[in-house]
Amino acid sequence: MEIQKLISELKYKAVRSSGAGGQNVNKVSSKVVLSFDLKKSQALMEEEKLLLETNLSSRLTSDSILILNCDEDRSQLRNKEIVTKRFLELIKKGLVVQKARKETRVPKSAIRKRIKSKKNTSQLKQNRRKPDVD
Repeated sequence: MEIQKLISELKYKAVRSSGAGGQNVNKVSSKVVLSFDLKKSQALMEEEKLLLETNLSSRLTSDSILILNCDEDRSQLRNKEIVTKRFLELIKKGLVVQKARKETRVPKSAIRKRIKSKKNTSQLKQNRRKPDVD
């Protein structure tokens, strides 16, 4: 993965921020929307694309486009830096292959302990019953 090539493939769009904020919000387009087309990317290998597609499936659109936005700062340039940093972190986390979980057996002592406690509970409930008169 080449970071500079990856950054060159990003598309930025400046939009007006939503919500309260007075004149500045109404005049200035400080919110930055980043979009990245995963399928058309040439900075990533096919294996990396598949891995990202599975790991980031909930964040991708149906066309495999990743969209991030940032309106934390009043500065458009600062918001662009923040969203780019966030994108790179997301890609790095998405490329991590999780270690396969190794199944373990339930220890015999745990099974014995569970059965013993069940027997004790059963005995308690037996003792609460009215005695059988024959």
